[in-house]
Amino acid sequence: MKIIAISDTHIKSGSLIKQLPGGLVEMLRDADMVIHAGDFVTKFAYDELSRISRLVAVHGNTDEVALKALLPERSVIEVEGIKIGVVHEAALSLHDTTGARYLAKEMDINILVFGHIHRPVIERSDVLLVCPGSPTSPRLSEPCAVELVVENGRISGQVIKLEGPRCNSIERAEHFHT
Repeated sequence: MKIIAISDTHIKSGSLIKQLPGGLVEMLRDADMVIHAGDFVTKFAYDELSRISRLVAVHGNTDEVALKALLPERSVIEVEGIKIGVVHEAALSLHDTTGARYLAKEMDINILVFGHIHRPVIERSDVLLVCPGSPTSPRLSEPCAVELVVENGRISGQVIKLEGPRCNSIERAEHFHT
């Protein structure tokens, strides 16, 4: 199963699909599942994304009231025996993911996908922490998403760099296998 994780799209008006970086829309359509870790901003953006792929989403801190009423703050799904949790705010610092790790343990999950910091993070300890960054408004990175592949109860993945404006770009290429 191929999962594309994104977050922090921050589309305030117009079409989400038209404002995503080149190539990402096709990746989303080709994925078996899309995880969005919050901050769509509008319900229209959420509705648009939910029409192109199987979507698991949570609300973020900038999402409009209608979207916060529709989406949970946390979500847990299971894929081939792997429990994946999704939240928007888990780590408030790029340098300290301790809070995110404890949240993952509290949620009793193997992988925590989170957003809010607009920069990709992949950190493995006793849980896997994944922040896909932002495809539309990155911070200290390039626009990106994360591809996760679950096969035979194992997960692998990578940060996918996307076309678009960079914010004080730091070159990173991260791959992992468990």
